[in-house]
Amino acid sequence: MTEQSPPSAEYRIEDLAHISGTSVRTIRAYQDRGLLPKPERRGRANVYGDEHLERLRRTADLLDRGYTLASIKELLEAWDTGRGLGGVLGLVAEIDGPWSDEEAARITREELDAAFGGSPDEEALADAVELGVLERLPGSDDVFRVPSPRELAVAAELHSAGVPLTAISGHLRELRGQVEHIAARFLDFTTEYVFHPYLDHQPTEAEATEAAGLVRRLRPLAQQTVDAELARAMRTMATRYIHHHLGDISNVNNNSGTAPHPASTSTSATGTGTGSTAPEADLAPAGAPAATAADTADADADADADADATMIALPAEAIRAVRDLVGQEHVAAFITAATRREVHARTMDELAARRTPPR
Repeated sequence: MTEQSPPSAEYRIEDLAHISGTSVRTIRAYQDRGLLPKPERRGRANVYGDEHLERLRRTADLLDRGYTLASIKELLEAWDTGRGLGGVLGLVAEIDGPWSDEEAARITREELDAAFGGSPDEEALADAVELGVLERLPGSDDVFRVPSPRELAVAAELHSAGVPLTAISGHLRELRGQVEHIAARFLDFTTEYVFHPYLDHQPTEAEATEAAGLVRRLRPLAQQTVDAELARAMRTMATRYIHHHLGDISNVNNNSGTAPHPASTSTSATGTGTGSTAPEADLAPAGAPAATAADTADADADADADADATMIALPAEAIRAVRDLVGQEHVAAFITAATRREVHARTMDELAARRTPPR
């Protein structure tokens, strides 16, 4: 006795719309576009089956993945001709998968308020939800999903350091636009040199599987590149910021006209000395030879430069650190060389900043 397969289900269009989670109007539109096979006609009624239900669910899944209706029609036609969708859907799943090893978390409203100073801020909460930093959970007003706990932790740390929440939200919006530009450039780059052979035609099963493997290999490269370049840029820019602001402070101190602090030490391009009445001769190393005629000639040749020398107050601890590093006899030369090096570096920075980028 042969086993018979169960009869397939039959649906009216209203029933099919209800079961598939779509509308009667959408089903008819799909039929007009060729996305859905025509129903069986029985008298004056149209009868749909499981194949129609499966096609509607597959179409909805592809729409959620970002496919257009035209692309979905091509994919479904490939499925109908027996070429299969396994490789293509595998590629889509690889692209749609997480691009970070970070796992989402949940946070209560009480925990959120505590992390940001203890005071509820409805405007900041609305900003966080709009930006996707927090996601509301259905049926709960007091628990949120956190797609990136690291990003939320950064915001909390910045706020605890004194950054207003509105400034953090504004910074994130600006940063997101810049990062999306970087992501688009990386995709353009990899498309041109890696994925172009797979995109100029409908990929076969094998090609789609191969492309999915390439996505898996290249996925971490974008973040690794950005991490390395961000570290380099932060080091460079932070150094320039420090030099710039320390220079401003130094200029203010030098132009203030105040007398040197008793605990400080004065130095010039030609020598060092304490701010007290101790003679400069005491700074020379014991047993140092007397000045020679050549020394005198060099001094005469530099007379004009020496005339412009300015006594600058330096902290005593700074002088001691230099003396411990190079010895008493080289203190003046070291400070002079360091000053010249800093002036040269700033000159180079100014020239680089004035350079007009090529068009």
